[in-house]
Amino acid sequence: MAVSVDYVAKETAQNLWRNRVMAIAAILTVAVSLSLVGTALLLRQAVSRQIGAWSNNVSLQVFMDPGATAGQIASTKSLIKQTPQITKFVYLDHQASYDEAKKILSSTPTALAALTPASTPTVFRCQLKNPNDAATVAALFNGYPGVYHATYPGQSIRVMQRVFSVLQIILFTIAFVLFISSLVLILNAIRMAIFARRREVGVMKLVGATNWFIRVPFMLEGMVQGLLGAVVAVFIVWLANAGVSYLVVHYKVTVLSSSVLSARDLLFTELVVVALGILVGVSGSFVAIRRFLSV
Repeated sequence: MAVSVDYVAKETAQNLWRNRVMAIAAILTVAVSLSLVGTALLLRQAVSRQIGAWSNNVSLQVFMDPGATAGQIASTKSLIKQTPQITKFVYLDHQASYDEAKKILSSTPTALAALTPASTPTVFRCQLKNPNDAATVAALFNGYPGVYHATYPGQSIRVMQRVFSVLQIILFTIAFVLFISSLVLILNAIRMAIFARRREVGVMKLVGATNWFIRVPFMLEGMVQGLLGAVVAVFIVWLANAGVSYLVVHYKVTVLSSSVLSARDLLFTELVVVALGILVGVSGSFVAIRRFLSV
């Protein structure tokens, strides 16, 4: 007996309507779990892009002692020029450093009041050829005559990586639990559909219906539930990315501009979400058919 498209569509729709409460619960659970998966994937890509942008622009800052002599400053400048890992540098004198400090400490007038141009250390801002050399180059200057301290933002980047790694683990763990819940709900919905049509299935076997003729509507029912849940999740993930893009542009948070994903990256994430939705739907219905449908 051949499988008719009209028959499969009609039977699938009827099964979904008969168990609409269970189907809606399964769809919403799939949507929530896949939204978390999609958000975690977006977060991973955004953090990778942002860290990559920051890493490529890692600058080494060599702070001089406020009382460093002209000879010590000249010697440090000469060492910078001779260091092959440094591609370029900028020197900020006392006044330039003080002007920068005023911008940074504008919200803390008490700390700013304690500074004067003469007490603000001069600094060399060095651009590195390879960000991974930051620690090695910093070690060359720490302890050098007239140098107060050489710093780079590597530690901050590592802390941010650890924080987002923990956040990803939490999101994926919650998503996994909801993913299993989705499977159980879809399995239960298919089981109820099989139970409601057990006599009809028996009659179909008596008139010569093939196993696939009987199974396909149930398989499609689970796939539709997973797909509908994925569609809802796709919209939520798109909304989350659009929200981040709006905040970055509207509030001019340029430091996070690299975290906004391109249309290509977003499309890849959405396709993964849809594929997972179909997978969870087919898997749930397949298990239910194997366990509860005797053909």
